[in-house]
Amino acid sequence: MRARRSALYCLLLLWASSCGGAPYSPPAPTSTSGQVYLDRLIDIMQANSVNRLRIDWTNFRAQVAAAAGGAATIAETFPAIGVALGMLDDHHSFYRRPDGINGISNPRFPAGCSVPAIATPSVPDDIGYVRITATSAQGNEQVVFAEAIQQQIRDRDRDNLAGWIVDLRGNGGGNMWPMLAGIGPVLGDGVVGYFAYPTNERAPWAFDGRSSVSNGFVAVTTNGVTLKRAAPRVAVLTNQAVASSGEAIVVAFRGRPDTRSFGSPTCGVPTANRAFTLTDGAQLYLTTAVDADRALVRYDSPIDPDEAIADAEATVQRAIQWLRTGG
Repeated sequence: MRARRSALYCLLLLWASSCGGAPYSPPAPTSTSGQVYLDRLIDIMQANSVNRLRIDWTNFRAQVAAAAGGAATIAETFPAIGVALGMLDDHHSFYRRPDGINGISNPRFPAGCSVPAIATPSVPDDIGYVRITATSAQGNEQVVFAEAIQQQIRDRDRDNLAGWIVDLRGNGGGNMWPMLAGIGPVLGDGVVGYFAYPTNERAPWAFDGRSSVSNGFVAVTTNGVTLKRAAPRVAVLTNQAVASSGEAIVVAFRGRPDTRSFGSPTCGVPTANRAFTLTDGAQLYLTTAVDADRALVRYDSPIDPDEAIADAEATVQRAIQWLRTGG
C-alpha cells in the first residue's frame, strides 16, 4: 500500500478493538485452493457488509470470478479481492495479509484525505484546548491514551473559560474508545452516537462519567475529570484528514447543545469496520455499519462543518470568537 494509505488503514476503525466485538474466525475450508478461499471471503461479505441488502450478489460473484480467472493459490486471488473491495461500495473495507504489514487497499477510498499536518495552535488563557490524535492503542495503552487526553483537560481547565476547542484535525482514525473516554468530560454523559446497521439495528455509544461504553460493554475506564464549569460551549475543529474513528468523535459532538464545528469537511469514511480472520491468518476489515448521531442521523460521506474555513489559523481564530460571543 502507498505510504499515506498504509498509515490510514493501520488506524482505521477495527470492530475487534474499537467497537466492542471479537474477531471472527470462520471454519477452515476443505481445500486451500484460491477459488475456495475467494468464495469464503465473498460469503463473509454477503453475510456482513453494510451494503449487503442492496448488492446484486449473483452479479458480484460473477465479476469477482472473472477477475480471478483460474486462480489456484491464495496469492493469485489478490487482484480479484481488490475488485471485490471496490464493488462493496463502502470505500472503507480492506484486506491485510498474514504478515500484518502488506495488504490490499480499498480502490474507492476517498481521494484527498492526505493533507499537511497542522501544528498545535497557541490559544488564550480563557479558552480551553484539547487535541485528539489518532491511535491504534490496545489493552492498557488505551487507558494511557485516554488519561493523556484528560490530562490536557486538567491542565487547561479554569473557572473563567469561555469554552473548549476540541481539535480533531489530522485524526486519521484507529481505536475510537480511548478517544471517547478521554474527551468524555467535555463531551458530557449519556448516549452520544450509534453504529447503525442495514437491518435498522443500532448499537449505542455512551460516556458514563469515567468510561466509554458500547451497547452495555465498558470499553475504556479512566480516573475521570470534573470540569470547573459543567456543560461548556465547545468548538470542534475538522479537516479532510479526519477519518474513520476520528469522524466518529465528530459525530459524537453532533447535536450536543452549545456546540459548533469549524474547518473543512472530513475524509468521508464515518463507518465501522469489523475484523474477520481468514484461514491463512489474513484479515478482512469489512465495513458493517455506519455512524449515527444522538438524533439517529446517519453519516456515510464527508461530514461538513457548521462553518467552512479553509485556512488553519483562521479556523482557530473564528472558533475563539464564537466561544467568547456565541455569534
